[in-house]
Amino acid sequence: MPTFFGLTSTYRASVFSQIHEIVFNGQGGYDYNTVYNMPIWLRNFTYQKLVDEYEKRNEAKNKQQPQSNTSTTPPWVQDVAKAQASGKKPSYTVKKS
Repeated sequence: MPTFFGLTSTYRASVFSQIHEIVFNGQGGYDYNTVYNMPIWLRNFTYQKLVDEYEKRNEAKNKQQPQSNTSTTPPWVQDVAKAQASGKKPSYTVKKS
């Protein structure tokens, strides 16, 4: 069946995904109806501006983080491992129920 009068499922999913990203990441500046009814060129422009802004924020955040601490384990896991390696017992007690 031809899909001449309507959107393909792939294009439809990408449009709704783009609308969701603008509404969700627009920090309250946009509602669904406004974005849905935007001209396509304006919606694409707005989406690209949001992408650019969040990429700049991520780059700035990555530059601020020290490069020496590349461990992905949380600090509390590292502390427990250090305590176990040194033979120290935990400073908490566990009650049996």
